[in-house]
Amino acid sequence: MSFSAPGLLLASLLYLILLFGIAWITEKGVLPRSWIRHPLVYTLSLGVYAGIWAVYAAVGIAAESGFGFLAYYLGISGAFLLAPVLLNPIMRIGRAYQLTSLADLFAYRYRSQWAGTLVTICSGTAILALLSMQIQAVSTSASLLAPDTSPRVISALFSIIVVLFAMLFGTRRSQGSENHQGLVLAIAFDSLVKLFALLTLGGVILFGVFDGMAGLETWLADQSTPVSSMTMSIDDGSWRALMLMSFAGALVLPHMYHMTFSENPSPKALAKASWGLPLYLLLLGLPVPLILWGGQALAATTGPDFYAIGTAQALGSPALTLLMYIAGLSAASGLMIVSTLALAGMVLNHAVLPLRTPKDQGDIYHWLRWVKRLLIAAIIFAALLFHETLGKNLDLSILGAISLSGMLQLLPGALGVIYWPEGNRRGLIAGLVSGLAIWVVTLVLPFSHTANLLEFLGAPLVPDYGNWHIFTFISLTVNVVVFTLISALSTSTADEAGAAEACSLGALSRPQRRELLATSSADFVRQLAVPLGFGVARREVERALAQLKLPNVEYRPYQLRRLRDRVEVNLSGLLGPAVAGDMVKRHLGYKPMASGGTAQDIRYVERALGDYQNRLTGLAGELDNLRRHYRQTLQNLPIPACSVGEDGEILMWNNAMESLTGITADDVVGARLMALPEHWHLLLDDFNIGEDLHRYKHRLDLKGRPHWLNLHKAALSGPDHTEGGSIILVEDQTETRLLEDELMHSERLASVGRLAAGVAHEIGNPVTGISSLAQNLKLETDDPDILSTADQIQQQTRRISTILQSLMNFARTGNHAHANRYEPVAIRRCVDESINLLSLSDKSMGVHYLNDCPADLVILGDEQRLVQVFINLLANARDASPVGGKVRISGNLDGYSAIIEVSDEGSGIPTEQLDHIFEPFYTTKAPNKGTGLGLSLVYSIIEEHYGNIQVVSPANTDLGRGTCVRMRLPAYEPDTGNTISQNQRS
Repeated sequence: MSFSAPGLLLASLLYLILLFGIAWITEKGVLPRSWIRHPLVYTLSLGVYAGIWAVYAAVGIAAESGFGFLAYYLGISGAFLLAPVLLNPIMRIGRAYQLTSLADLFAYRYRSQWAGTLVTICSGTAILALLSMQIQAVSTSASLLAPDTSPRVISALFSIIVVLFAMLFGTRRSQGSENHQGLVLAIAFDSLVKLFALLTLGGVILFGVFDGMAGLETWLADQSTPVSSMTMSIDDGSWRALMLMSFAGALVLPHMYHMTFSENPSPKALAKASWGLPLYLLLLGLPVPLILWGGQALAATTGPDFYAIGTAQALGSPALTLLMYIAGLSAASGLMIVSTLALAGMVLNHAVLPLRTPKDQGDIYHWLRWVKRLLIAAIIFAALLFHETLGKNLDLSILGAISLSGMLQLLPGALGVIYWPEGNRRGLIAGLVSGLAIWVVTLVLPFSHTANLLEFLGAPLVPDYGNWHIFTFISLTVNVVVFTLISALSTSTADEAGAAEACSLGALSRPQRRELLATSSADFVRQLAVPLGFGVARREVERALAQLKLPNVEYRPYQLRRLRDRVEVNLSGLLGPAVAGDMVKRHLGYKPMASGGTAQDIRYVERALGDYQNRLTGLAGELDNLRRHYRQTLQNLPIPACSVGEDGEILMWNNAMESLTGITADDVVGARLMALPEHWHLLLDDFNIGEDLHRYKHRLDLKGRPHWLNLHKAALSGPDHTEGGSIILVEDQTETRLLEDELMHSERLASVGRLAAGVAHEIGNPVTGISSLAQNLKLETDDPDILSTADQIQQQTRRISTILQSLMNFARTGNHAHANRYEPVAIRRCVDESINLLSLSDKSMGVHYLNDCPADLVILGDEQRLVQVFINLLANARDASPVGGKVRISGNLDGYSAIIEVSDEGSGIPTEQLDHIFEPFYTTKAPNKGTGLGLSLVYSIIEEHYGNIQVVSPANTDLGRGTCVRMRLPAYEPDTGNTISQNQRS
């Protein structure tokens, strides 16, 4: 049975177009997201591991080693069953640091670009044999179906098609972007096709060839050779090597690392795959003995490797034959696409970029995509060249063995990443070089018929098809021994030790709290623009800010450290960890460390411990509970408290501090004290750097109201805490101060009230009598002189009454208890009202009032009493001003205070009298022109509003004239809901 070459090519193209169509509609969002990210899809995508081995080579291995073919499935199944301790740690590290390949993982863990490059060389060399195996399987199977077609032409056409589809599948997105969901779904479909084809062929053989289980048992009873090969050859040592290589494949094969870790949608999906993939591989393995026995029973003309094709042809079913060909094509194309994508990323990050970083490119993403496409083409054509020169002369099984034994050399280093922190790059590189050298000499060169050095040297053991597994174990043993010895005899660098700690199981990174040279996110863009270009640098910084949910402009030191780490992680996925780490280190460096070193980043440790909460058990869990208890105690302490590092960075800001300041902990923790609003910054920073441990009754105006605070400070340094810093407690004494003022005022009122009562009693009655007598006198005479005298007597008695009333008003002032009932008052409105009242008097004629107070100048106070203040001040200014003079009232904001000035153009006040003008009954006016209580009343009302007043005279020093009365009152601050909006001040 044969097919035409054009028909076979058309069938191949149609199938690959179907795969691309599945990927395309997935990327376009046509399919529901729940389908795409379902754990079943992820599990099926891991079936890419089987490759051509599942369809063809497994039957050939079964013919030689019996049930030993299962080793290829059992090894990786064991690795996935151990996922919690083997795969989950790798996934955690890869997700945290954007390590998209094994080379990235090695470069990060061992802090060596050479380690990543060596892994890339090892992977590239070993994978060539695996890719050649896929090409050989497709070309041979196509030749069986279309005998007139040249295998070389088929190999070339297949390679070209795979190049095109690999470019379309995997390079449509930027390097390091999110999962290739279309690729994952297409590979999952590939796995379903393989499984369906093999189960269908197995079912046809079981029921069509052997007539069910009974017929199969009868046939097996009559045949000794198959039964013997399926039971006795399992003792061959090659299956143990195959199982170990399969186990390692879960970690070290590029396509498996990519699908397992880089394309993983969630940890839950890996948990499902830990049993789902072994089940899938079990189903793949079930038909293998049936296909072997079916090929033998039908006397298939092909070799055992291609019994899947030969059996279908012997059955005379074109549909089944084409289905098995498509299954092989599906297996080969899927593995080649994913392997070349993964390997191209490794070569790009660890061979191309270290030699040439695209700093001069306008669009680095476009440049990276095209370089990756060229690398994909180069890798596949290198595999084609390897196939044409060497691979086509080797069996599928030996090609697989060469490839897997080469990749096996990476297993010690991979296990060292999570289980052996003492391993270092010297040991890794030495072990890898040693193991790879033995692998090349004992396996690659002999089986490629290039050179057999052991045979040339007359060694007692020479590599052949029956003992290849021995040399696999020898190369791995030498690798492990050299890795162990060199690592034990050499010391790790500080960077290696830090990376090892970050990669170890249950490790908690404890970075230092150092200050960056860059002081803002804008500085990040400017400094990264040097290696990346401005556009790429801005995009990467904005991307990192969005991922961390930070504002577009960030200045806080702690958040800048987080931003630096996130940028490095993102660039690691884009350029590889070595290039990214070097770039960030050079362009986003830290300031030189002080001689005393730096403290740990407590905020970072707190976040990390929070992430570990559900994973800490035993003593670690109890210690974490104790830590949380003490932290919660500090947070819920009813006294406002904050802790500050020696560099002024705020490390803790408890709930009471949030209530007092109106500033949330998220806004200030990790920032410096200078990030606080000015009044808090000046207060806390001055107290923190000062020598005083206590400060009592410090006045601070908040939102137009005065507050009195007691501050206490204690150093955090000690035998158990050498990092320094201090904790500051802030006691709000406002209520206590108001109660004290009220008590003092009550006592004052009592004494003044008694004085006023005495004055009213002792003076008021006689004055009333005198006034009555004066009125009677006016009724009893018409003498002008006597009437004039009576008028003067009544005028003086009214003056005495006014003085008594002023004295009573003075006694009632100074009541601070009213402060909490004050309301916002516009100064301009008060001044306007005072001017209107004064304008009703004839005395105001000829004097001009200029109100220059801004309309938005507002304080908290009693509007009527403030009007009384301005009436008194404006009346004094009017009385002192010449005819035609101007009285100017101006105001402005000075920080959190309102400054109001009343200036006149009068003759001024003598210097010797300035110290007495606020004293009761002191006046500079002519006799009978004032009581001397006006300015005393003003002073008391201003004090009542927690302000102060001073007089400057002369106001105009050049002319020596004029007086300026300057008042400072707490300005009203409306509640905006967020009192700190400028982390810039960090």
